[in-house]
Amino acid sequence: MRIVIAEDDALLREGLTLLLRNEGLDVAAAAGNPDDFLKAVAEHEPDIAVVDVRMPPTFTDEGLKAAVEARRRHPKLAVLVLSAWVEQSYAHELLASSGGGVGYLLKERVGKVADFLDSLHRVANGGTALDPEVVSQLLVRRKADDALGVLSPREREVLGLMAEGLSNAAIGEKLVISAGAVHKHIGNVFLKLGLNSEDGSGDRRVQAVLAYLDH
Repeated sequence: MRIVIAEDDALLREGLTLLLRNEGLDVAAAAGNPDDFLKAVAEHEPDIAVVDVRMPPTFTDEGLKAAVEARRRHPKLAVLVLSAWVEQSYAHELLASSGGGVGYLLKERVGKVADFLDSLHRVANGGTALDPEVVSQLLVRRKADDALGVLSPREREVLGLMAEGLSNAAIGEKLVISAGAVHKHIGNVFLKLGLNSEDGSGDRRVQAVLAYLDH
């Protein structure tokens, strides 16, 4: 797995680079600003980019904006956002983009290195890894009450765990319900959100979360 990092904090950038290399992963470049990040992606063609949100020059949403641009130029690039902030701007555009996996984790909520590495591999393999707090804040900011209203409380729980990237088996274990019950709840979520297997929209699990955010 080839990785490019975009992080303006020098200590965190070097620490993350060292951590990933110690895990046997190929960190091709670690950039401290959006321009260098985009150049590194073009040069090294990584499998995944780990990107901070707030970067120079204004420290608002440059990193997230650069991630969206990187995906536009390289549609198969997987992106894992690792930030202390949940930024509305460009977040939905990144999550809605086609291609490789996407993830959005909050730095202070990454409690274990093993969990971070699991999320990194999941996203690199085309999956999703969304911190539930990220989903929650984006939903609140988009005033998703009407969208939530079509789902039962249990279906909302299942969708939240889907957003984290959990498998059906893991969801069943978390909620202490059978695999059949999980499958039924997910089917209901797809049905109520207007998703079907023949609409050409790709991974319906991702599309379900995006439909959630769209409202």
